Amino acid sequence: MNATALIDHFLDAAWAEQGLSQNTLSAYGSDLRIFAGWLNGKSLLDIDSGDVSNFLASRYKEGIGSRSSARILSSLRRFYAYCIRENNIAIDPTALIESPHIGRLLPISLSEKDVELLLDAPEVTHSLGFRDKTMLEMLYATGLRVSELVNLKFEQISFRQGVVRITGKGNKERLVPVGEEAMSWLEGYMSQARKIILGERQCDYLFVTNRAAGMTRQAFWHIIKRHAKKACINKELSPHTLRHAFATHLLNHGADLRVVQLLLGHSDLSTTQIYTHIARERLKELHAKYHPRG
Repeated sequence: MNATALIDHFLDAAWAEQGLSQNTLSAYGSDLRIFAGWLNGKSLLDIDSGDVSNFLASRYKEGIGSRSSARILSSLRRFYAYCIRENNIAIDPTALIESPHIGRLLPISLSEKDVELLLDAPEVTHSLGFRDKTMLEMLYATGLRVSELVNLKFEQISFRQGVVRITGKGNKERLVPVGEEAMSWLEGYMSQARKIILGERQCDYLFVTNRAAGMTRQAFWHIIKRHAKKACINKELSPHTLRHAFATHLLNHGADLRVVQLLLGHSDLSTTQIYTHIARERLKELHAKYHPRG
């Protein structure tokens, strides 16, 4: 079986058995295809740990950092675990490879003041600005992933209960409160701005573009950056910036870590715990600023 077929079979199995997102599957596929190309004709099923080590070393020389190297190794581990299970190979060539050491990177968050500036940036007198404002309010109020937000449909919203039903990673479902402020903007968007944007056209997605189509993650990311620039927020934002702010601000105001875990849809509490580090850093800043002996 050639490399392309092997990789495709692995990705199909990963999707069917683990419910992995399309983004994760694309990352696995990309890593494996790069590795297969580096092997220069040698079969993926005919390698040893030396090949894996040399490949990672070559990527390092090309400027790939430890975090990216760890992700690539993770892709290879999953692939070869699948090959072992399918009896394609007898020995896992990644078994003896140590993962690169990765320092703990704290996600970039925004202060509550910065969030207010960002939320106030869209021009709500225009239908598209009203849409942008509503999407930003929804992100900050719920902590949704950007992909979850842009894929929202009507049936996922309960206006009576004030919650949104989300199917996240691994097809896990969670109910997330929206909050009065965001719900008010959402109701206004649906009754006014959305109808203006669509005209006589139809679209299943909640948040729509001038083309009567659903918003893409990339398009909305550009929208966030444009409004951040307008608000003079001089930080390297990421598509998850408001999600990070949502979690950090909840913890800063005393929310229980496990509640934040449920709201974010994290399967592992350790993933959520990184936000406690951000909250502690904020407490240190406040202590240093306001305590007479800080």
